[in-house]
Amino acid sequence: MAWDFETDPEFQKKLDWVEEFCREEVEPLEYVFPYAVRSRDPKIRALVKELQDEIKAQGLWALFLDEELGGPGFGQLKLGLLNEILGRYPSAPQMFGTAAPDTGNMEMLAAYGTDEQKERWLQPLLNQEIFSAYSMTEPQGGSDPNLFKTHAVRDGDEWVINGEKWFTSAGRVADILFVMCTNGMFVVPRETPGVEIQPEPRNHNHIIYRDVRIPLDHLLGPEDGAKVLAQRRLGGGRIHHAMRTIAQCTLAFDMMCERALSRESHGKIIAEHQMVQEKIADSYAAIRMLRLFVLETAWKIDNTSTQETRTDIAAVKYTMAKVLREVSYNALHILGSLGTTDLTPIQAMYAAAPTMGIADGVDEVHKATVARNVLKSYRPHEGYWPTEYFPAKREAAWERFQPRFEADPELKALAEGYRQYFARRR
Repeated sequence: MAWDFETDPEFQKKLDWVEEFCREEVEPLEYVFPYAVRSRDPKIRALVKELQDEIKAQGLWALFLDEELGGPGFGQLKLGLLNEILGRYPSAPQMFGTAAPDTGNMEMLAAYGTDEQKERWLQPLLNQEIFSAYSMTEPQGGSDPNLFKTHAVRDGDEWVINGEKWFTSAGRVADILFVMCTNGMFVVPRETPGVEIQPEPRNHNHIIYRDVRIPLDHLLGPEDGAKVLAQRRLGGGRIHHAMRTIAQCTLAFDMMCERALSRESHGKIIAEHQMVQEKIADSYAAIRMLRLFVLETAWKIDNTSTQETRTDIAAVKYTMAKVLREVSYNALHILGSLGTTDLTPIQAMYAAAPTMGIADGVDEVHKATVARNVLKSYRPHEGYWPTEYFPAKREAAWERFQPRFEADPELKALAEGYRQYFARRR
C-alpha cells in the first residue's frame, strides 16, 4: 500500500533550486525590466537568455510537455509542485517557458500538429521567438462551444473565417491566434487581413474575424475536431493554474500573518484580536485543503487520464477561485488601507478572484458538471424512506439477528431490554 505525502529527495532539490532561482534572479529582473521576456531590446533579451540558459541546463524548460512530445515528462503531480513556486512570481512562468496561453497552444500543436506545423509554429513558440493567444469564447455564448457561431468555409485552397471572439487574452501582442470555430481549430497569424482587434478591453481582447483568409494547412488537427483539441488543452492546464493560485494564496497568507504581528490596535498587536485570529485560521485551513485536493487530482491524472479525472478537475477549478477570493479578502482586511492600494500584490489578487471564477468556463458550469458526474454513482431509494431511515434499519437489523435470538433466548431478552429503553427515551 502506497500512501505518502513526501516529495522524492532528488526532485525536492529541483524545487529548492527553482525557489532560490526565482527569488534571487527572476524577481529582481522583473522589478527592473517589467515584461522582460517579451522585450525586443537586444540587451534585455541577453539578460533573459542568460537566465533561461540556466533553466535549460537544469532540465526545467517547457515543463508542461510530456516526454513523447519533447518535454521532460514530469507528470502532473511534479508539475503541480513546480507551479506552486512559479505562481508566486508573476514573470516566472514565462521565464520557464510555461506561461498560458502559449502552454496549452503548444500542447495542441505537439499532439495534433503535422511535422510542418510543428516546425513552423511549435519550435518558435518553444524558443519564445513568437507568442500566441487562444481565441475561444464569444460574446453571445461565453465558453459554451454549442453556442459558438464563428465558422470557417473552404474556398479553393483557403479557409475563410467569419465570426466574433471575446476575451482573447494577450491577443493584441500575439503573433498567432488559435481560433476555435464550429468546424475546427485554426491557426491565424495576427497580421492576417480581416483580423480586427477592438480597442477595448486592452488585455483580454475582443476580436472580429471578417473574411479572414488562411491556407488550408492552417487547420490544426481534424476538421470538426475543435472540442477534442480544446479539452486536451484545458485539462492539465487547470491543475497548473490551480497550483499557481495556491502560490498566490500563500503569498497573501504570508503577508497577512506578517502584518498581524506588526501592527497594534486597541492596546495590543492585531494578531491577538480574536477576529484576526479567525481570518488567519480559516485562511490556513482553506489553503491546506485546496493544496491537498489539487495534488490528489494531479496524482489521479498521472495514474489515469484527464478524461477519467474530469470531475475532480472541474471541482478544483471552482474551488481555487473561491479560496483565492476568501484568502485575498482576509489579507486585504488585515492590511487595512494599504491592502486597498496598488502598493502590494493584495489588491490585484482580490480583483482577479472574480475573473478566475469566469475564465476557462464559469464556476457554475463546472459545479453542474461535478454534480451530474457525482450523481451517476447514486440511485434513488425505494419507497418513501431514505436508506438511512432509522426505523427501517432497526427492523432490518432485528431480522438479521433472529437466528441468533432463536438460539440464545437470553441474548434476545437483552436486546428487548435495549429496545424498550430507547422506546421510553423517545
